[in-house]
Amino acid sequence: MKKEITSNYEIACLKWQQVFVNMDKERLMELLPEIKIEGDYLTIYHFGRKFGVHIETGEIIAMEDDLPISISEKFNIYLLFHYVKPGARVKGEFVTFEKLKNTSQFKPAFVKSVLEPFANTFAGHMDKLKEACEKIGGKRIKASDMGYEINAFECIPIQFLFWDEDEEFEARASMLFDLGSTDFIHEESIVTIASVGVDRLIQVAGLNKASSRFDMK
Repeated sequence: MKKEITSNYEIACLKWQQVFVNMDKERLMELLPEIKIEGDYLTIYHFGRKFGVHIETGEIIAMEDDLPISISEKFNIYLLFHYVKPGARVKGEFVTFEKLKNTSQFKPAFVKSVLEPFANTFAGHMDKLKEACEKIGGKRIKASDMGYEINAFECIPIQFLFWDEDEEFEARASMLFDLGSTDFIHEESIVTIASVGVDRLIQVAGLNKASSRFDMK
């Protein structure tokens, strides 16, 4: 029996899937050279996880594992494909979330759904954070107690910064984004991308995520 789709997120995701079906795939690959062709799929890595997007149907599958694919992961891929601008490039200058173009209004959601769960989940678990970052291809950077630069996509690198708890302070977290990120995807999607990154780290680390009312599955 075919699954009934009732979630507004699922309905919206199906609409974006159809948008992809009608895209010029050759043009898309010119704009995003990280996309590869493998058989009937365009493949792309999202936080170290390989996905395939069927060229004709737009269906997204995991290419190297059997783990569920979240609606957020699908949205990130479809919206990257739709919103990438001609001439978009990685600029190599990292800024805080609110300094990206048109993102300041989304800062409360970013703090609640991304930074707080990130800090709370990994408090006292820096060893697990280090291991998880490296498993998904992160590169250690000299910032914070535990800092790693990780590619959300090749075109959207993110610096994950973490300060562990001690006798005086609770654990804290921050993220820095390449200044060119919003030339690749809609600014509101940066929150979803960052949230998927935290979820991915937590999943790989084998921990339980701190609750957040903004979670979207």
